Amino acid sequence: MKTSPWLVPWLAGGALAASALICAAQAQPPNTSPPIQAPDAQAPSLAEAVEAAWLRSAAAAQSRGQQRLARADQAVAGSWLSAAPALQLSQREGRGSAAGQRETEVGIALPLWRLGARSAAGQAAQAELDWSSAAEAASRLHVAGQVREAAYGLRRLEAELRLATTQLDLMRQLAQDVDRRVQAGDLAPADAMAAQAEWLASQAQQGDARQQLQAQLAQWHLLTGWTRLAVPQAEVTLDAFVLNDAHPELRLAAHAVERAQRKLALAQMQRGSSPELGISLRQERPGSGSPALNSVGVALRLPFGGETHAQPRIAAALAEVDVALSQQQLLRDRLVAELELARSQVGLSESQARLEGQRAKLLRERARHIDKAFKAGETALPELLRALSLAAQAEIASERQQAALQLAQARLQQSQGLLP
Repeated sequence: MKTSPWLVPWLAGGALAASALICAAQAQPPNTSPPIQAPDAQAPSLAEAVEAAWLRSAAAAQSRGQQRLARADQAVAGSWLSAAPALQLSQREGRGSAAGQRETEVGIALPLWRLGARSAAGQAAQAELDWSSAAEAASRLHVAGQVREAAYGLRRLEAELRLATTQLDLMRQLAQDVDRRVQAGDLAPADAMAAQAEWLASQAQQGDARQQLQAQLAQWHLLTGWTRLAVPQAEVTLDAFVLNDAHPELRLAAHAVERAQRKLALAQMQRGSSPELGISLRQERPGSGSPALNSVGVALRLPFGGETHAQPRIAAALAEVDVALSQQQLLRDRLVAELELARSQVGLSESQARLEGQRAKLLRERARHIDKAFKAGETALPELLRALSLAAQAEIASERQQAALQLAQARLQQSQGLLP
């Protein structure tokens, strides 16, 4: 089939537009989002719990979006065009005395980079990608802090429930023993009532501890997706309590400064609109049986005088640099203070845990001696109940302080920027 001569410019323009669309489609970054895996029935380690909580968090999706955006900016900076090309089509037909005259023109406008703008755009895109990676590390550290707080809080509640159950068993055995001695006539009925009351109080205490643990387990499941508590592990801290520049939040602040400076450099390079290179094909038919005339045109469009219109972008970029520098210094001061506070809390918790442990051991031995004296008929029941109550309270206080020590050690690791 023979192609009409006046269709040639239209077909050429269509081919140019199709090539531009194919290049734009190839520049799109692939979707690299990691799948969220469902946890199994085994108890996770603390690191696995942090990873599960990270995958469930909104910060993970935001981080993936930021990295996709940065890669897209890199793809744009790697292109030889500063913007998408534009297709231009026009056609004019004569009327009256010029009937039969037709002029058809098809062209494409190619936006070009200003001198140095492409390199600045590439550096800005790389700074954006580095910042998004640092933001992901800082967000992971924040999620790790939430998991640590929840895990060691659950360990404390689990220990309290275990102690409450032990106390309940002890009070049940004591109530049964007192009841037998009342029936044998060794003790008064009031002693049986007192023992039964303490047993009921132990049941209520165990129920309250179980309820608190179940509520925290529900929060744990919401945070991590796991139904079982994380396996405890020793928190390893650095020997020197000095803030390291490798801290994720400090790295994020440094990359934020670099990102703002690269944005400023790019804004200073892009002071006006991009120049454009135009290529067109024109076909003219004079009419009256005259042959068609074909021609090729090349045009260059150079905008000028755009410095005034670029000032708002440059001022905004300058303000972003100033804010990033200020936030970096404030962040460093805050992290130094948090590290010093965490270090002092570890020392204080160690001392308190040692004292509470010694106190619980003494009261436990005292309750054991009073129990022997009660069984021998040398001590009254109220004295034994008071001793058992004090020993139980001391055990709970010791377990709480041990959990507080573990949490303080975890907070010290958190302040040093270390993940489990």
